[in-house]
Amino acid sequence: MNRNVLWHKSERVSDLQKERMTRFWGDTSWENAAYQTTPGLFEEMQEKTTNEVVAEAFRARLMEVGGFKYVPAPMPMRNSKTAIVYFLFFAAQQPTADRIVKDIFAKYQHYGETPNG
Repeated sequence: MNRNVLWHKSERVSDLQKERMTRFWGDTSWENAAYQTTPGLFEEMQEKTTNEVVAEAFRARLMEVGGFKYVPAPMPMRNSKTAIVYFLFFAAQQPTADRIVKDIFAKYQHYGETPNG
């Protein structure tokens, strides 16, 4: 995905963007990862989860649905203002590939972050 299509309120996400997410994810279960329902004063409210929660759900999906044995935590990719733009995932069946990528990810995990953050 080349931009964040998930709005804070799920009803504001366009049908086109919902279809894109469904094609990318493989089914509509992305909605459960992206939005959580919490009790409100008069009705239930749906709130967006963090992008990190969505990324972790996709990582779990790569293992559970995709069948990959090794899926290290994704690498946050940052812009020049240190904001996370997307997450880089890696998935493999072999432990050697997993070790190599974990070494690379560890080296660059905090690249572009501000010194205090």
